[in-house]
Amino acid sequence: MKFTKDHEWVRLEGDVAIVGITKHAAEQLGDVVFVETPEVGKVVEAKAGFAVVESVKAASDVYAPVDGEVIEANDALATAPETVNADPEGAGWFARIKVRDASQLDALMDRAAYDQYLTTL
Repeated sequence: MKFTKDHEWVRLEGDVAIVGITKHAAEQLGDVVFVETPEVGKVVEAKAGFAVVESVKAASDVYAPVDGEVIEANDALATAPETVNADPEGAGWFARIKVRDASQLDALMDRAAYDQYLTTL
C-alpha cells in the first residue's frame, strides 16, 4: 500500500489501483453517513477530487492518487457507508482505477513514512 498526504491509500494490482481513505481519515471524519463514488469510465487525474465522503462532522473530497480511468466503483458503499469506518483499508475501498502511469506511485509514502507523517500533524 501507498499513501497520500490527503489520507488516501492505494494498492496496485497489476495495472489497477484500488483506492480508499486511510484509517486515520475515517477516524477523523467520525461516523460516515454517505459516500459518492465515481462513475465507471470517469477519467481521473492525480490530486483531483473524484469521490465524496460525508460524515456527521463534515463532507470531504477524496482525491485520486494516480491518473487513470475508473473501471469499478464500490457500489456497496451507497447502502452501507459505515463500511468505510469498519474497514477503511479493506472493504471500504472507493474505486478501482486503471492506472495510466504506475511510476506516479513512486511519489507516494509507504506505511512507515505515512505513520511518521501522521506524527507531524
